[in-house]
Amino acid sequence: MGGATPAAAISVTDLHKSYGSLQAVRGVSFRVEPGEVFGLLGPNGAGKTTIVEILEGYRHRDAGTVEVLGEDPQKGGRRLKRRVGMVLQECAVDPYLSVREVVDLYGGYYPKPLVADDVIELVGLEEKATVRVKNLSGGQQRRLDLALALIGDPELLFLDEPTTGFDPSARRNAWEIVRDMRRLGKTILLTTHYMDEAQNLTDRVCVISHGEVVRIGTASSLRAERASTRIQFVRPEGVSVPRVGEPAAGGEDGMVAMTTDTPTQALHELTAWAVARGIELQRLEVTQPSLEDVYLELTGGE
Repeated sequence: MGGATPAAAISVTDLHKSYGSLQAVRGVSFRVEPGEVFGLLGPNGAGKTTIVEILEGYRHRDAGTVEVLGEDPQKGGRRLKRRVGMVLQECAVDPYLSVREVVDLYGGYYPKPLVADDVIELVGLEEKATVRVKNLSGGQQRRLDLALALIGDPELLFLDEPTTGFDPSARRNAWEIVRDMRRLGKTILLTTHYMDEAQNLTDRVCVISHGEVVRIGTASSLRAERASTRIQFVRPEGVSVPRVGEPAAGGEDGMVAMTTDTPTQALHELTAWAVARGIELQRLEVTQPSLEDVYLELTGGE
C-alpha cells in the first residue's frame, strides 16, 4: 500500500479574481510540491502578479481555494509570514542604512534568522556590506532584496522577477543562489520574463495567458510537446536536396531550413544522402526548440 500524498507547499484550486468588469484570474488551478522550483510565466496582464499577491496574502480572492504551507494566506497572518520570504518587483528600504544594517534589521523580525554576514556573502554583497543602500547600483539593490528574502530562513520563497536589472554575470550568480536554496530544501515560486532563466532553474512551469492556465509541465516536456526541431545547412550547388521535413521560414539566403518532429530519422536520411554523394553539408545546425519558442506559441506571440 502506498503512503499518503505529501501536502503541497502551495495548492490553488479554481481561483478567480476580478477588478470591476475585468476578469484578471479565471479558474486557475495548480499545485507546487515541497522543495520544488515552480515557474509562473505569462505576458504582462496575464494575471501573474494578481495570483502571486493572493498567495502572499496581500490581495483577497473572489472565489476558489488557496493554501500556502497548509494555511489560507488571507488568514495566516504573522505565523505564515515568518515561514515565507519574498523578492517583490520593487522593494523600498531606508536608503541611508548600510547593507549590513538593513539585513540585521530585517533579521530581527524573525524568530530564527540566518547570520547576516553569511547571507550578505551568499548574495555577493560582502564588499558592499558597509555601503549605504542609496549608493548601490540597481543590480546590487536587487541582490539586497534577495538577501532580505533569505535572512529569515524561510521554507518558501516568492521570487518575482528577481534578476531584473542584472548584467549576465550577476544573473548567473543569482541562478546559483536559487540552486543553493533548492538544495537546502526550500520551495520556490519564480516569476520571470527570461525564458532561459525558467528553463535553467525550474522543475516545472505554469504558463498563464488571459487569466487562465494554458499549460503546466517541465520545460523539456513542453518543448517536446509543442515545437519542432529545426535543421538547416548551406544549400549545395548543382543538386536537389531531399525533403526530410517541412520547409521553415526565416532561413538565410543560400540556406536550406526545415522543421521536423522526428529529428533523428530526418538527420539520418539527410546525412546518408550527403555521404552517398560525397557532399559535406556546410554550417549544418540542428536546433531543438527553446522554452521561449514554446512560450510564444502558447501565448500567441505575446
